[in-house]
Amino acid sequence: MATPLPTPGVGRAPTESTDTGGACASCALAPEATRLARLGLDPGRYSHVVALAGNPNTGKSTVFNALTGLRQHVGNWAGKTVARAEGGFSYGGVGYRIVDLPGTYSLLSASADEDVARDVLLFGRPDVTVVVVDATRLERNLPLVLQVRQITGRVVVALNLVDEARRHGITIDVRHLARELGVPVVATAARRGEGLPDLLAAIEQVATTDDPPAPLRLVHHDPELERAVATLADQVAARFPSLPNTRWVALRLLEGDPGIEAAVRDGSLGDQAAPTVEAAG
Repeated sequence: MATPLPTPGVGRAPTESTDTGGACASCALAPEATRLARLGLDPGRYSHVVALAGNPNTGKSTVFNALTGLRQHVGNWAGKTVARAEGGFSYGGVGYRIVDLPGTYSLLSASADEDVARDVLLFGRPDVTVVVVDATRLERNLPLVLQVRQITGRVVVALNLVDEARRHGITIDVRHLARELGVPVVATAARRGEGLPDLLAAIEQVATTDDPPAPLRLVHHDPELERAVATLADQVAARFPSLPNTRWVALRLLEGDPGIEAAVRDGSLGDQAAPTVEAAG
C-alpha cells in the first residue's frame, strides 16, 4: 500500500529575499539555487506534465510565472471559451510542461471553468497536480484540495501567501496538514520566491514515484449509500473500462452532475477517458 510522500523542507526557516531589481545567486528564485531553467512558452521536449489548480486569488498565476519565467502561451480549451495557459520549465535536467487550469472553487460541474479543470484532472491524468491554496483562507480552499485528492494521489499542495499569514499572526502546522492529506504540502510565498526550491523538489518527487498515494476515498457512514456507490461504480467500469476513477464518477452521478450525466448518456465519457494531457519523452 502506498505511504504518504514526505513534505520537503518542513521545519526549515523561511527564506527571506530582498528585491534588488534583478536575480541574485542567493535568492530562492535563482536558477543556480533551484536547478530550475525557465522555458517560457516553449517547453521543448518534456518528460512530465504538471497541472496547476486552485481557487481564484490564491496566487496561482504567480506560481505559474515563477516556474515558467513570466511567459505564457495563451489559447482556448477545445470547444470552450475558457482561456488556456501553458508554459514549461526544466528542473534537474528534466523537462516539465505546466498547464495553468482555470481558477475554480469546485470540480462540481457548474461552469465552463469547472468543466475544464475537472476534465483535465480526471481524463488528462497529469503526472502531478499542484493545488495552490491561500494560507490566510485555508478553510475556503480545502474543499477543492479534497476533491482533487479523490481523483488522484499525485498531488502537491502549495500553501501560498504564508508571508501574509505571518503578518496576520496565522500559523499553520504544515507537517500535520501533510499527514492528514497524505500528500506533500509546501509553504510558499511565490511573489518573493520563498519555498520555490522545496516546491520544485516536491513536484519532482511526485512525478517520479512509482508508488503514489491512492486517491482519497471518503467513506460514507450510510451502508445503503455505500452499496449504491459501489454498484454504480461497477456499472460505470463495465461500460467505460478505461476510466481511471469510476468511484468518483459514480459519486458525481448520484449527486446529479449534469456534465457527467450527459457524457454517460451519449457515450462520450469513454472518448474522454483517453489521456488528453500527455508527456513527450
